[in-house]
Amino acid sequence: MSAITHARVARIAVPVVLSNATVPLLGAVDTAVIGQLGQAAPLGAVGMGAVVLATLYWAFGFLRMSTSGLAAQAAGAGDRPERTAVLLRALMVAALAGAALIVLQVPLFAAAFAIAPASAEVEGLARTYLAIRIWGAPATIALYALTGWLVGVERTRGVLLLQLWQNGLNILLDLWFVLGLGWGIEGVAAATLIAEVTGLMLALWLARDALGRLMLRAALTRLSDRAALSRMFTASRDIMGRTILLQLSFTSFVFLGARFGDVTLAANQVLMQFLEITAYALDGFAIAAETLVGQAIGARAMGDVRRAGRIAMQWGFGGAALLALVFAALGGPIIDVMTTAPEVRAAARDYLAWLALAPLIGVASWIYDGIFIGALQTRAMLVAMTLSVAVYGAALVALIPLLGNHGLWAALMVLNATRGVTMWRAYPKVLA
Repeated sequence: MSAITHARVARIAVPVVLSNATVPLLGAVDTAVIGQLGQAAPLGAVGMGAVVLATLYWAFGFLRMSTSGLAAQAAGAGDRPERTAVLLRALMVAALAGAALIVLQVPLFAAAFAIAPASAEVEGLARTYLAIRIWGAPATIALYALTGWLVGVERTRGVLLLQLWQNGLNILLDLWFVLGLGWGIEGVAAATLIAEVTGLMLALWLARDALGRLMLRAALTRLSDRAALSRMFTASRDIMGRTILLQLSFTSFVFLGARFGDVTLAANQVLMQFLEITAYALDGFAIAAETLVGQAIGARAMGDVRRAGRIAMQWGFGGAALLALVFAALGGPIIDVMTTAPEVRAAARDYLAWLALAPLIGVASWIYDGIFIGALQTRAMLVAMTLSVAVYGAALVALIPLLGNHGLWAALMVLNATRGVTMWRAYPKVLA
């Protein structure tokens, strides 16, 4: 293990933060390009199609985190064949999952449109978009695995390069196919498909040292290792369960907010973007914790585990304090940029204080997520999330009747605070 320092944490975290910053840009360009067609239906179709695919792919997001923890521990142990085997197992899962989505696309899309019906025009255009994009499923899911592997072996600059390539190429092809060639919604779908496939090729090149002939030969003998497969299955299952609970919590927040009327619902949606900014900004420090804690455990250097967690937490709280100050000082102008509706602006300002507190309340839970993933203490993560969601449910019942939408935001803060406390109490398991 190299020394764990503040500089090393920054080298891991900063490329991830920059990588995350490019994600919203792509969605904005997609929307702007389709918006030049001057029709509402294509905009709705791209939005609906993107949500359908994001929901399907989200189910396999566990591959990013489980692969990261497993690869980091193999790297820390200096076990290069196992480091490659971790990647190969994840790529096999991705290939099977992607193929399954292609084969099952007809019933999956039919179910999606049954749940969220749209006009005949929008649905027809969305189906055209999906029929092209679905062929990128194996590449997209494989990219989860490869991104996790690159994180685990401390190559976050590669993650940044990968994101810049995919999003940059996607934007250029959007402009060419839609505005230059006039391909419309098919052009947007084709641009994304090409970006996904070429992104996979670039990611494989970035991992080329793990895929050489001699390394592959050594790794192939370990693919069916029962203990390794069990660890992968257990970690993936626990992370998926934890993610489902977290997603259900945010979904319930949106649905319950709708009870307070359209203006409050819109204000909540604007303010949720502050949480998204917070998650993107602090994610780099959680990933630094994943990488360094996993490597330290693989190397059986428990002192380094403590130091990695401590330094990542220090950076996380520093970033959270900065975000809290920015939101408190500039939250109003940021809201004004996000919406022009006067009533929504006023309502969002009423609840802005919660968003200034959110980074400070939630940062511990986000950094602990990274620590527990690196340590592969995924069962403890799942238990902590289960307890936190139960407390969140009780807070919703108690606070909404008393405080209305303020009670809803208070309950969300309770969720994040409880996550931090429950994982703090479980932290000794990481050091055991």
